[in-house]
Amino acid sequence: MSSQPRWQKIAALIALVNLGLVLFNLSYIPARSFYWQVIPSLVNLYDPIKGITPHPETQNYLAQVNQLEEQLEQTELSSAQVEASFLELQILSYRMIDENPFEGVNPGNTLETIKSRIRNRVGENSSRDAFTTFWSSDYFNRFGWQAEIEFFNQEIRPLIATNYYREIGRFGGLVDYFWLIDLPFISFFVGEIFARTYFLSRRKPDLTWLGAILRRWYDLFLIFPFIRWLRIIPVTIRLYQVGWLNLKPLQKQINYDFAISFAGELTEIVGIQVIDQMQDAIKRGDVSNWLFHPETRRPYIQLNNRNEAKAIAGRLVNISIHDVLPQIQPDLKALLHHSLENTLIQLPIYEQLQNIPGLGDLPTRFTEQLAQNLSQAACQNAIEAMENPTTTELTKRLVTNFREVLETELQKKHNLQEIEELLVDMLEEIKFNYVKTLAEGGIERILEEADQLHQLI
Repeated sequence: MSSQPRWQKIAALIALVNLGLVLFNLSYIPARSFYWQVIPSLVNLYDPIKGITPHPETQNYLAQVNQLEEQLEQTELSSAQVEASFLELQILSYRMIDENPFEGVNPGNTLETIKSRIRNRVGENSSRDAFTTFWSSDYFNRFGWQAEIEFFNQEIRPLIATNYYREIGRFGGLVDYFWLIDLPFISFFVGEIFARTYFLSRRKPDLTWLGAILRRWYDLFLIFPFIRWLRIIPVTIRLYQVGWLNLKPLQKQINYDFAISFAGELTEIVGIQVIDQMQDAIKRGDVSNWLFHPETRRPYIQLNNRNEAKAIAGRLVNISIHDVLPQIQPDLKALLHHSLENTLIQLPIYEQLQNIPGLGDLPTRFTEQLAQNLSQAACQNAIEAMENPTTTELTKRLVTNFREVLETELQKKHNLQEIEELLVDMLEEIKFNYVKTLAEGGIERILEEADQLHQLI
């Protein structure tokens, strides 16, 4: 980023200055009172740009106060000139209360603040009475005119001084000459966009001028004379490109949030759509047709000339007989021994043998030996049956007959209908319990794992 050409840094700095002026211009009218209190010289400089002139009524009011202050310094409180000024200020105060010259600038708030401060100062409930009392020789004489004039200059004058009047242009809108300040910046960025587009089209003849401009579409906000606040977009991008602003954490978080939202919604939509299609297929009878009418199935393409389903089934059978059965033979023996012993207990001869001396443990030894022989024989016969062609043929016939009888029973309307309803309900439960759970919580975990994988790589 720091190796960017100097020209790009200069352009980014100019764009940043322009954005600062735009934001100041947007904030000037709402924050003019603040600027007036903090930097009054800036207000005096910028007011003409916004077509702002002092409001004649409030300026006349302040001028009358200035005249009264000069008279008080030169003459007595009881002089005719001072009394005339007091009377004029009372009339102007009544007019200010009735007409509210602050309405176009700060409707209600400024005038209400002025009235509240005057009422609190003189202890009157009525604003008109408060101004009548305040602008009187008796009140100034009682509390001292210097203190009251100082109060006015500190508490009331700044509020009245913030009032202004905005000129109306020839087209009926408020006067605003900010475009004169903005015009050099717009001209600069028009020239920059034109030059960049020209050189880019020269390097890539297949690229049209419109395509070259749209590659940096966000720079167009720099030349629009309206919605100027959108210039924050190209300025932010330019500052990032020259290395003055680090947007990688923000970019990473935006991508992360977008990925979670998009992937979650996509997973939920796809999962629900697949399950809905399966439910519709079951309700239409497609599953039963596929099971019970093989002629309606699509031809199944074998990629390696091998039926994987049959191979898996055969492998499972071999593992069960050759590896699993020998290991569970003790359990099979215990089960047979328990079954035989329970059977013998129910025979009358078993109880008689128990009473013969020397033969009491014969039934137990007999059942244990028999269980041992039967379990060994079962395992051995199962292994030999796998290699016996006759057994294989009988097993195949058993499976075929079982399937045919099962199909016949399943095709009965009440059985088929019940199974279809159960399948639809089961898929509905899967939709709510697994698909939405995956969309809500599983995506974030997957993205975290992907992020860890990228860091390891």
